[in-house]
Amino acid sequence: MEPVRIPESDLESIEAKVRKLLDQSAEQARQLDSLSSAPAPSPFAAYGLPGFAGMPPLSAPPEPRPILELDGEEYEDELDALTDWVNDFLLRYGAEVTTAAPWCKQWQEHEDVVAWLHSLWLAYQHHKEPEAGLAGMFVWHRDFLTQAMATVRAPGGPLSACMTDPDRPAHRLLPGPKPSARSSSTAAREAEEDGRADRTA
Repeated sequence: MEPVRIPESDLESIEAKVRKLLDQSAEQARQLDSLSSAPAPSPFAAYGLPGFAGMPPLSAPPEPRPILELDGEEYEDELDALTDWVNDFLLRYGAEVTTAAPWCKQWQEHEDVVAWLHSLWLAYQHHKEPEAGLAGMFVWHRDFLTQAMATVRAPGGPLSACMTDPDRPAHRLLPGPKPSARSSSTAAREAEEDGRADRTA
């Protein structure tokens, strides 16, 4: 076979295209190198603007705490937020008030009910987040709402001495269990030792 001769004009065009491809390849290699190396300091770093390099890391949100571990104003603020959620959202699930499903308009005075509803609210906040996936709210209904409301509104539950008829509002706190004998005697002994220490000082 005889060699194929390419016209001079076509040859120059091919060489130009090859040079252009080599230049593009070199530029892409430079870009990859710069992306894999440490980022250059941002000119906005000194201003601490969000989304720019040099900004101090955001602190993690505080860990949720059970409401009964809170005191004073912190407790009151959390109870106010919980009350808003119960009134605006949770009561939409309210079954009719009967002896089988009592309720109390002053549920905030029942510590065990406050604890249950606060836990339910924390679980709600977690399961409505996108990270919980499309089934998040189903899981909340199945595993949290049903159990919590069945406990809070049980016929012999914490609200059983309160309103059992919507036409007759009622509220009564039932006495809970007393501290154990061991913790009572320990507290008494510690108080006695503190009194002796004060007298000898």
